[in-house]
This record gives sequence, C-alpha cells and structure tokens, in this order.
Amino acid sequence: MAEGLELVDVEYKKEGKNWVLRIYIDKAGGVTVEDCQKVSHLTGDLIDVEETITTPYSLEVSSPGLDRVLKRDKDFLKFKGRKIRLHSLSPIDNRRKFSGLLTDFRDQTVIMEIDGKVFEIPLSKVGKANLVIEI
Repeated sequence: MAEGLELVDVEYKKEGKNWVLRIYIDKAGGVTVEDCQKVSHLTGDLIDVEETITTPYSLEVSSPGLDRVLKRDKDFLKFKGRKIRLHSLSPIDNRRKFSGLLTDFRDQTVIMEIDGKVFEIPLSKVGKANLVIEI
C-alpha cells in the first residue's frame, strides 16, 4: 500500500440486514484518522468506478487495534515475544484454547509457551489468533 501503509485484513460480511466492508490498515508509528480517511476515499472511488460491489454497503477503515488478529506468517514473526490468545480448529493436547507467550514461528508452526510448557501449533490448525492487550 502507498505511503508506508500496510493492508492487514479485509472483511466483507452481512451484519443484520446490511453489508459491511471493513479494511484494517497499519503503519510504523500507528495509523492516523487522515490515513483512514484517505484509504476510505480511494477504496470507495475504486469500488464505484469498477462496480466491484453492487449491493449497498458500509465501508469502514481502521487500525487493527491493540488486540489485532494474527493471520499471516509475517504477523506471527512480527509479534514474537508478545502474549497471544489462540483457538485451534481441532484439539491439541486435549485443548483448543491457548493463551501464552508467542516464542517463535517457523516451518508454518506457531510456538507458544504456556506455564512453562511449549506448544507447537501448525498454522493450518489455527482458527483464530489475537494479540493480548497488556497494560
């Protein structure tokens, strides 16, 4: 993305009766309101010109937040050393919920330490992962 902005995630889903297109952006030093406005205008104009979405929708552009979703390899690599919460698609060691320190990511595997025990969770088994807000 232009001007040092990174596209983090895109959601397009129905919420109640309405469709919502959510775009999450990030950049070093944080995202400003002006960044969100610029991406919103550019995206809206592009969708209008290309007629990509023909049903009425709401467009939202924001930063991923302090509890940002981790999806891609580079997300896990970027946040090594941080606490994360992860839900697996199927049980691993008889559990599906994990909350602990993200110690590494290699060979498509999330490596976490929880209460002194190391868990290796294949990325293909990750249903959802988020940073944990630490205050």
